[in-house]
Amino acid sequence: MRKRASDLGLDLAEVTGTGPEGRVTHADLDRHLTRGAAPAPRRASDGVTETRVIGLRRKIAEQMTRAHAAIPAITIVEEVDVTELERLRAKMKDERGEARARLTLLPFLIRAMDLSRRVAPQVNAHYDDVEGVLREFAAVHVGVATQTEKGLMVPVMRHAEACSLWDMAAEIARLAEGARAGKLGREELGGSTVTITSLGALGAVASTPIINHPEVAIVGVNRKAIRPVWDGNRFAPREVMNLSASFDHRVVDGWDAARFVARMKELLEVPALLFAADAPGGPERTTGEAGVAGRREG
Repeated sequence: MRKRASDLGLDLAEVTGTGPEGRVTHADLDRHLTRGAAPAPRRASDGVTETRVIGLRRKIAEQMTRAHAAIPAITIVEEVDVTELERLRAKMKDERGEARARLTLLPFLIRAMDLSRRVAPQVNAHYDDVEGVLREFAAVHVGVATQTEKGLMVPVMRHAEACSLWDMAAEIARLAEGARAGKLGREELGGSTVTITSLGALGAVASTPIINHPEVAIVGVNRKAIRPVWDGNRFAPREVMNLSASFDHRVVDGWDAARFVARMKELLEVPALLFAADAPGGPERTTGEAGVAGRREG
């Protein structure tokens, strides 16, 4: 017991024991960890501080390691002029903002992702690399990467394809608050079909987001900046940002990945298209399973 507590970086004096004479049991350690108790840092004599990576942080590390090692990813970076989109967002906030949830760019981006999958349905999917099966989904369950005190969490906004922008804004706010407070259930932290991640104002010019296995795509949102853009006659100041989207190259060809990102760019630069029910982009496929190269037979 002492060795396990030491390995986990826990002080047994801080753990409530339920065994005979108040002794700490393995179940007590598990309960202590589940409640979110942070492991005690180890301070070495040379000034180095060591902290055991356990619990949720450990699971995230293992998931990222697996994804990075197993998925041959392709990342496409595209510049997007969001000047008109920001004007629309500001107008919508002025008209309805006080009575509704805070409207950020994320709902617009998720809407664009939903519409863009019509040109590349395999982007909203899971790839079973053991059986060699790609499962495309009609429903869009978006994992929204959220930074918390306990590390990165990815709560899931379900059925984005059926939500209004305001519905998405409210749900994103609820999930983010729940994640930071540690109040989300397991069902709210799993089952995503595609992920979006953003570092907001801290975001770099470009990034290479790691795909959340078994998903096959992730869209990264980078920092906005005012840049001079040539409009055909002169350079004009425009609000611009980059999208960095990574794809599992085993099941998403470069051409389809590029079409998906190009479609997102078009929708975000001409935001009226986000509200067009018959927005072009090709027919939307229904949920199904598709075999890919290397699929096991028998």
